[in-house]
Amino acid sequence: MLAVLVVAGVAVYPSARTYVAERRAPEVEVAHATAVVVAPGGSAALPVLVATGYVVARHSSDVGVKTGGRLARVKFEEGTRVRKGDVIAEIEHADIEAQLEAAKRAVAEAEAQLVQMLAARDEDVRALERQKQLAKDGITTTAALTSAEAAAAVSAARVKSAEAAIASARARVKVAEEALENTNVRAPFDGVVIKKRAEVGETVSPFGVAGQATREGGAIATIADLGELEVQTEVSENGVAKLVPAMPAEVKLQAYQDQVYRGRLRQIFPSADRAKSIVEVRVTILNADVHVKPEMTASVTFQEHSKDLKGQGKGQATSPAGPPVVLVPKRAMTEQNSQPFVWVVADGTASRRAVVRGADRLDQVEVRSGVSVGEAVILNPPPALTDHGLVKIKGS
Repeated sequence: MLAVLVVAGVAVYPSARTYVAERRAPEVEVAHATAVVVAPGGSAALPVLVATGYVVARHSSDVGVKTGGRLARVKFEEGTRVRKGDVIAEIEHADIEAQLEAAKRAVAEAEAQLVQMLAARDEDVRALERQKQLAKDGITTTAALTSAEAAAAVSAARVKSAEAAIASARARVKVAEEALENTNVRAPFDGVVIKKRAEVGETVSPFGVAGQATREGGAIATIADLGELEVQTEVSENGVAKLVPAMPAEVKLQAYQDQVYRGRLRQIFPSADRAKSIVEVRVTILNADVHVKPEMTASVTFQEHSKDLKGQGKGQATSPAGPPVVLVPKRAMTEQNSQPFVWVVADGTASRRAVVRGADRLDQVEVRSGVSVGEAVILNPPPALTDHGLVKIKGS
């Protein structure tokens, strides 16, 4: 009987010890190591920096008026497509038309007076020639010759005065025509009206719309070229050093999170905002579609440039994709005595694994050796972990 109890105790003891160890095992949160492969001819999908901003049109203009007055006609609504030079609005101009008509009549009157002055001048010139001939024959007097010369000079001066009057009248016609043209509001380029700022009957001026202090510069519409959209965003001064011209990027709209658009860094502004310690940058959206609209909120993930690939000419094979880059969350990385390591979980057991750390990728870090793709690593490792010790995974 005693022998039976001893054998039973020996059999139960290891199970009890395992049970206690499992009960005392620390609870941990894990994540799996992932990999990113650089596709041939593509960008390395390795995130470098994330920023948020708004979609804007690269070419956009608040279209205003050149002269003040009441809007007589508005030929657009939001969404109207316009061509460069199209008249999109008109200001009442009956008074300017009357001025133009008066100026044209003044030109006609001045031209008629010129005809009269020319005829008078020609007659006075002929009279002077007769007096000169008579003076040679000794028939006329010096006084008569002098009078004829004076009359011819006066006629010539009157002709010049009439010609100047014509030029002045034609200039007034041109001024009136320009004033009439200025009552037309024309589209400065091909685009789409994205904002209507005035209605028929409103009084507008180059300095603003009466009673509408928020309308700057007399703008009655905002026109944008939707063929070239970009994201206007801001990057901290610490992050600007990570950006390079023409850097690839991914763009996501807040409204369409499942859709990813290709982008390219177009401009890093030459000055910073010292109050905010930020620098403005612009990212061109390369494959924008009808869903992308100005003023939408967007996020931009800047990506590392892929290395130049050889053999991409016509008829040549492209270089093969490089080895996968293994990424783990930064929260999984621990360091002791300047040696980075992670805790890898397999079959409920945690193992301490030394790694070779690479570049940081936002909230992740490259692991050049020590961890394989798909392995589970512990996030924020608790101090109670022991090598080859049991752990409990949260949520399992």
